[in-house]
Amino acid sequence: MSRAAILICGPHRDAVSGVSTHVNLLMGSGLAEDFELVHFQVGSEGRDEGAVARLARLASSPFALFATILFRQVAIVHLNTSLNLRAYWRDLAYLLVAKLLRARVVYQVHGGELPHKFFEASRVLTAFLRWSLGLPDLVLVLASVELEAYRAFIPAQRVVTLPNGIDCRPFARVPTVRSRADHPLRLVYIGRLAREKGLYEALQGVRIAAGLGIDARIVIAGEGAEAARLQAYACALDLGSRAIFTRAVFGDDKVRLLGGADVAILPSYAEGLPYALLEAMAAGIPVLATPVGAIPDVVTHGIHGYLVPARDATAVASAIVALAGDRERLSWMSRACRKRVLAAYSIERLARELALYYRSLAAGDAMAAAGAGPVRMERRAAPRTSRARLDVARPGE
Repeated sequence: MSRAAILICGPHRDAVSGVSTHVNLLMGSGLAEDFELVHFQVGSEGRDEGAVARLARLASSPFALFATILFRQVAIVHLNTSLNLRAYWRDLAYLLVAKLLRARVVYQVHGGELPHKFFEASRVLTAFLRWSLGLPDLVLVLASVELEAYRAFIPAQRVVTLPNGIDCRPFARVPTVRSRADHPLRLVYIGRLAREKGLYEALQGVRIAAGLGIDARIVIAGEGAEAARLQAYACALDLGSRAIFTRAVFGDDKVRLLGGADVAILPSYAEGLPYALLEAMAAGIPVLATPVGAIPDVVTHGIHGYLVPARDATAVASAIVALAGDRERLSWMSRACRKRVLAAYSIERLARELALYYRSLAAGDAMAAAGAGPVRMERRAAPRTSRARLDVARPGE
């Protein structure tokens, strides 16, 4: 029996982004044993092109998708998108092409605005968004807050949560955090250098903590538009050796950097489910993050690290002070982080759950072709691992 062809749409596989990481993990997962996985590149990430070339690509890409679906006999188109203006309008064209050719569509949303806020100023565009989100055969979201919002916005649509998963094996060799009170607290950030990642607040937090007598050092590894401004800001704060900037890290270099850290810091203003968070926790590194996107689904405050309000440097500093003052807690947080990710956020778990949805959709196409009509799928959330919650006061509250 031939395998169903699944077209996975996303950025260039060498691009530095969470979605490209997601695509690469899916392409290399156990899904490839049961389905024919085909990558279709969308978006500007990973491309070196001028304005004219970009316009030409935008105009021709839907036709390229049309041809790929037709000639590869694609059963399912898996769109990886985000609810921001550029991604929404671009991927709407791909969605319409896929539906025109009667392919099944999995529409996976990697963060962005919640739907009721996206076109908040226009009732007409909000109605159009509601119609367009009703077109896919399945909508996947990353976070429980998104599940609630999407189900309220499109109650007739099938919406389920399917959190990201990672390959935990490379991070298993990082030892449990053993941090000494007479050593500086070592913070690390790995990712894109952008204002919305909360890096200015992270630097401010280190500076405020230093004023309180706490020796904390931060390594910021990544590239992005804010790189030069962040380095200038660190100089203006007179952080000196307390703030070290380095290039983006991958593979073994990333594992080694995490192996030298006590805490991973991610004080973002908005997120989906960041791979940097899952990778740090898989390495047993407690996190200092903000309760945005799917982060509260993964991180229990006081168990896996600390959650602090976004855009609040004082709260970041308070968390640094608390973590630096209880190095024994860092060790058991380290073990809790690793257990959390292994139990619920592995690529094996993601592949198993996604395979169930793929098979159900592909079976619907097969039965329809045989004259039996489409298979009706029960509208329910994907299985989720329960997690303990403790009511612990947040630093700074």
